[in-house]
Amino acid sequence: MTPPPAGIVVINIDPVLRLGPLPIHWYGIMYAVAFYIAYRFGVLPLARREGVPRAVADRLTFWTIVTGLLGGRLYYVLQQPDLLHNYLLKPLNIIAFWNGGMAFFGAIIAGFITLAIGAWRHRLNPWLALDGGVLFAVVGQPIGRIGNVINGDILGPQSNLPWATAYANPNAILQRGFDHCIDATQPGSAFCPAYVPAGAYEALAAIGIGVLLYLLYRRRLTPGIMAITYLVLYAVSQLIVFQYRASEPSVLLGLRQAQWTAIGMLVIAVPALSALWWKTGRLLAERDRAAHAADVTAAAVPAGHPTAETTASARPPVADHR
Repeated sequence: MTPPPAGIVVINIDPVLRLGPLPIHWYGIMYAVAFYIAYRFGVLPLARREGVPRAVADRLTFWTIVTGLLGGRLYYVLQQPDLLHNYLLKPLNIIAFWNGGMAFFGAIIAGFITLAIGAWRHRLNPWLALDGGVLFAVVGQPIGRIGNVINGDILGPQSNLPWATAYANPNAILQRGFDHCIDATQPGSAFCPAYVPAGAYEALAAIGIGVLLYLLYRRRLTPGIMAITYLVLYAVSQLIVFQYRASEPSVLLGLRQAQWTAIGMLVIAVPALSALWWKTGRLLAERDRAAHAADVTAAAVPAGHPTAETTASARPPVADHR
């Protein structure tokens, strides 16, 4: 087959990698890779720097992944116009996230709740836990979006831009109203329509947010600032990026569901979290610093010395509520 002219990206990848009778979805593979990379390079460095035990970081990460997947999938399902016929009457489709279809705002909401509860159970500063959560999200999300690009389930309007994408594989999971490329020698035509790669835009936005969060991480700011900053930046990014997501229907005043959720985040969630942080963030940070100083002092005092008992009694108790 003659390759298409330069400038149009033709993707001819089956979303399902078939190893004999075992189907493995590229979307799921990208999620697994994203989880590992996000934990290894997002969560662990922060946990080590702040003295969070590895077992606690592992447990919080695991449950946040579980609830984040459920929250993201359920929030997506609830937005679908065919909710009754394609989901409620076919319950397996509700959990079939490997076919694509995750609303990341749902994952954020579920993840924040999980992290707050988990931090309380482990007597951990909840703002520190939320910072770890957003580092996990911002490192993993661009990798997960690769699965969307392979699937073809996040697309913008038809386009002849140099980076527009066409999908030649008949198994590509295109949304209703989008057509496969049946003749790659005519890219951009009715036989091979190309679309704005909105999924790639999502990935680039996440990378940009990640760079900014890394700069904040390097400055060792009070816990909670990264989490709130992430919410603001992610909400703004969704207001912009969803202007290009033609695969999502408008629901009110020309805006899509995610854009309205982003507005709700900016108008309600961010001010509420900021007010809560203003009341508790610095106090909890001071408590953590005092506990760390007590630990350092205790380590420097010989065992059996009278000062050791005084130092130990001054250290805030740490319990694991399981």
